[in-house]
This record gives sequence, C-alpha cells and structure tokens, in this order.
Amino acid sequence: QVQLVESGGGLAQPGGSLRLSCAASGFTFSHYAMGWYRQAPGKECELVAAISSTGDDTNYADSVKGRFTISRDNAKNTVYLQMNRLKPEDTAVYYCNGDPSWWRVTTLRTMCAYQGTQVTVSS
Repeated sequence: QVQLVESGGGLAQPGGSLRLSCAASGFTFSHYAMGWYRQAPGKECELVAAISSTGDDTNYADSVKGRFTISRDNAKNTVYLQMNRLKPEDTAVYYCNGDPSWWRVTTLRTMCAYQGTQVTVSS
C-alpha cells in the first residue's frame, strides 16, 4: 500500500523559509522519480519541482527557480523541498508524488493526491 506523508508546512512571512518533507512507503522508493506539486484554491495542480530516482536530475517550475530546492535521501525513503524567499503566491496545499516514469512525474497534472500539507505565506 502506497503511503506518502507530507510534513513541514505552516505559516511563513514573505521572504521566509520552510522545509517540506515527504516520507514514502509501500513501493521501491529508489526506483521512482519524485515530485512536489501544489494546488491553490480555484487553480489546477501544478508541478513545483521534480527529482530523478538517483537525484542526478532536477526540474523546477519557472516561478520557483532559484528559490526552491528539491532533494532526496533514498536511504530514508524521503524527499524534501527547501523553500526560501517565500512569496504570497506560493500559498497552496503542497503534495508529493512519484512514478517510475520521469515523463509522468514532470507532465501529469493529476499528481495532487494523498493528504498534502498547507503552506501559507502572509504577513
């Protein structure tokens, strides 16, 4: 049974930082590309960042390049998203998800699933 448990969300001020974690179980984590996605009220699910199964390749949405960093620890079955210089428009529910296919992880817009973690950026 696949389980993805996100944590680390909360309230941050503009310019602040948060670090999200996603603990995975129920599948061979080291064989999966992983992604962080977000969905704001009234908007579609969008890819924030993706990382290949080995961690060698990453992909970022233009809106977060230079501010967010995705990483993974295959020994801990965990993927992280370090978010710096947060902006109010980063406010959304953040989800992690994965797939053996890099194409699916970076292309599908149905990856906002499981519980997610709320990130609110406001002064």
